[in-house]
Formats: sequence, structure tokens, C-alpha cells
Amino acid sequence: MGNLTVRNLDDSVIARLKAQARQNERSLEGEIRHVLKREVSGPRRAAEFFARADELAATTIGTRQTDSAALIREDRAR
Repeated sequence: MGNLTVRNLDDSVIARLKAQARQNERSLEGEIRHVLKREVSGPRRAAEFFARADELAATTIGTRQTDSAALIREDRAR
């Protein structure tokens, strides 16, 4: 496993991380490890999301789409 050094981190960020670590019953190092892992393993970034949305939209070209407002009105009328 590698090591990482972060310099010039604001004191307020460190304080928030320490508080968060206490709440989660982790050491500061464990909390930072958790936050970093969550961030890089989390949901795709906006650009990736919209690129994938465009790919999916391209698969329905030529398919008739129903107006969502009409579907909502129909549902409310039940």
C-alpha cells in the first residue's frame, strides 16, 4: 500500500475531519482513508453521467416517446 502526504490543508478542514472521525468512531487517518475511498469509488462525475445519458438516449432514436405530462394527468385522473 502507498503513502500520501497532504500539505497546506486548512485547519477548519482538519477540525471537521476530526469531528467526523469521532462521530464515526474512527481515527483521523481511518476517516481520511474512508472519505478518499468513498470519493473515488462513488457515483460517476457529471460529465460521465451526461455522456452515458446521451448514449442511452441514442438507443431510443426513432422510438415514439410519451409526453410525461400526459402520463401524470392520466395517473391523477384515476
